[in-house]
Amino acid sequence: MSKLSAFEHVSLDGYFVDAHGDMSWASKSDPEMNDFAAKSASGGGVLVFGRITYEMMASYWSTPTAAEQNATVADAMNKRPKIVFSRTLDDVTWENTKLIKGDPATEIEKLKAISDLDMVILGSGTIVSQLSQGGLIDEYQMIVNPIVLGSGRTLFDGVDHKLPLSLTSSRVFENGNVLLHYTTD
Repeated sequence: MSKLSAFEHVSLDGYFVDAHGDMSWASKSDPEMNDFAAKSASGGGVLVFGRITYEMMASYWSTPTAAEQNATVADAMNKRPKIVFSRTLDDVTWENTKLIKGDPATEIEKLKAISDLDMVILGSGTIVSQLSQGGLIDEYQMIVNPIVLGSGRTLFDGVDHKLPLSLTSSRVFENGNVLLHYTTD
C-alpha cells in the first residue's frame, strides 16, 4: 500500500495563499533551500496536483527557462509520474501526467490500495483539505515561511474534525524557513 504525503509552504500565520490567491511569497530561496528542493524533486513517487497548481507547475517546469535555471529539479519534475485532479480540464499536456476527473478522496483511496508508489501532493490546497477530511494523508511536510500575510486560505478549510499529528523531525534553513514533518496518529 502506498503512502500519501502533502508538501506545503505556509505563512507564519497559517495561510498557503494570500487573500488574492498568490503564493509568490513562498519562493524565498538560498543555496541550502535550492539543494533541498533538488534532492526532494529527485525522489521517487507520484506527484499529485489540483488543476490550479498543475497549470502553474506545468507552465514553468516544462519550459527551457526552468531547465536553464534549475536543470536538476526541472528534469525530475518532468520525468516523474503526475496525477492532476480536475473536473474542468479536458486534457493534460505535461509529460507523464494522468488526468483524473473523479472525486479525489475516492480515487486516492483506490490508488493507495493498488499501488506501491508513494504519492506527494504539492500545493493544491483544495485537494489537501478534501483528503485531510477523509483521513487519507499519511504525513505533512510543512515549510513555515517567515512572513505574516494577515489573510488568505488555510490548507484545512472545510476540515470539520481534529487531526492529531506527531512531529517526527524539523529543520531550520538559513533563509528563515522551517520544515516541520508530521505523521498522522
